Amino acid sequence: MKKILLIILVIASLQIAYAQKESSFGDGEWFKFKMSYSNWLKAGNATLTVKDTKLEDKEVYHVVGKGWTTGMIKWFFKVKDRYESYFDRKTIKPYKFIRNIDEGGHTKDIEINFDHENNKAFVNDKKQNVQKVFEIKPNIQDMVSTYYYLRNNIDVKNLKIGDEIRTNMFFDEENYGFKLMYLGEEIIDTQFGEIESLKFRPYVMAGRVFKEEESLTLWVSKDKNKVPLRIKADLAVGSLRADLEAFKGLKYPFKIVVKN
Repeated sequence: MKKILLIILVIASLQIAYAQKESSFGDGEWFKFKMSYSNWLKAGNATLTVKDTKLEDKEVYHVVGKGWTTGMIKWFFKVKDRYESYFDRKTIKPYKFIRNIDEGGHTKDIEINFDHENNKAFVNDKKQNVQKVFEIKPNIQDMVSTYYYLRNNIDVKNLKIGDEIRTNMFFDEENYGFKLMYLGEEIIDTQFGEIESLKFRPYVMAGRVFKEEESLTLWVSKDKNKVPLRIKADLAVGSLRADLEAFKGLKYPFKIVVKN
């Protein structure tokens, strides 16, 4: 399925967290998602991994997101995607973002370096051998870092059903504004058991990939970890669902209401 990891990361980047001084994540956190097409056909897998490292002289988190097709689907549409983000451990400001994808023969190899002092993004399209410079908005995030930034900085305690949240992100060659609506709390059944969750409706661009602006629904665990539990997407053709399949390295206990 095309856009498997893109959907995971875009939606994961919109997960909302309780504002708190202590970070919701840390070194060694790892998520694995299973993807299914039209609720029955396995489409692929995606993972997100967090590691402490250094970028030049900066203390950063290095997050790697991978996505790939499996089973029958990979025989007629093979996907192998990799996304990376290097962002500051304290401010979560991104310094470097990498997008290396192969989606049915459509490939991209892009590296973006951020200059927050001068609000510039230096985009290196390695496939086309083209370098460009773009103006960026203050406190911009990349596609991956946004998720981790919001986990630590957005307060949902004061949100009411119907409230909208906005954030800015730089992706490929443009500043992109996201908007999502808070839908309330819900207990959902997962392979781990029943889990209290926070439910959101992000707005996306309708067209070739998504059926309409309100095509996505997502659920995040209502605990200090803010784990992305489930994502549903109505596509232009069929539907795609992502469910958390495995995890490790969580900073806080994973709360389950009723275990399976």
